[in-house]
Amino acid sequence: MALKDNPVLGRLIHHSDRGSQYCCSDYVKILKDNFVKISMTQNGDPRENAIAERVNGILKDELLEKRHLNYEEAVKAVSIAISIYNHQRPHGSIDYLTPFEAHFKEGKIKRRWKNYYSKKKEMEPAGELCEL
Repeated sequence: MALKDNPVLGRLIHHSDRGSQYCCSDYVKILKDNFVKISMTQNGDPRENAIAERVNGILKDELLEKRHLNYEEAVKAVSIAISIYNHQRPHGSIDYLTPFEAHFKEGKIKRRWKNYYSKKKEMEPAGELCEL
């Protein structure tokens, strides 16, 4: 869906927990052929991919019911939840924009999330600007 619905190639990031289905060469080739940046944990620890895990937590805890009557109902509920998350719910970590607004914003957005791993050089401290 992301490849089909995204008009701007090269701006997608695929986050995963290093599951074998996401590491197989065919899957990685599809991502690379479509200029998708790959974000994986080093050892399968979900804490290493905190942003993606946060998204999953919000979907499960805030936007989805605990149970659905059937698979079709669950698929529809997930689709609605993702749409709300992306288009209606402002996010404090991206300067109170929705992900949709942030994705298409030109220039820099002030990052407002806390950096609990300050010793890692690849992580920027909270409050710095990040290029989109």
